[in-house]
Amino acid sequence: MKIYVSHSSKYDYINKIYNPIEKSDLIKSNTFFFPHKNKEINTKEIISNCDLVIAEVSLQTTGQGIELGWADYAKVPILCVYEKGAQISSALNFITNEFIEYENSEDMIRKVKNFINKKRE
Repeated sequence: MKIYVSHSSKYDYINKIYNPIEKSDLIKSNTFFFPHKNKEINTKEIISNCDLVIAEVSLQTTGQGIELGWADYAKVPILCVYEKGAQISSALNFITNEFIEYENSEDMIRKVKNFINKKRE
């Protein structure tokens, strides 16, 4: 599965998203696109060719809103993940009904893995 990882640039994405995914076995059976690891990519084109967008939405950001709009327009499924207690935007309900609240990186990885496995069934 090709998966684009969307997030706020103000979020600690390296330690809270990228590293946990790269250290998990999710990396073995999926191809992940981490936008802040390669800034020379055409984000809009990559998103439209993905099977899933995982959006870390604990912090609201305009850039991420644009990415999620592209995904929605391209009919790419969107999974929103957020830290427990985060105040997420109600506008997200217009583009997806898939939300995962998590307590820490390990919890997020476990729940995302379950979500992906169910998608494959």
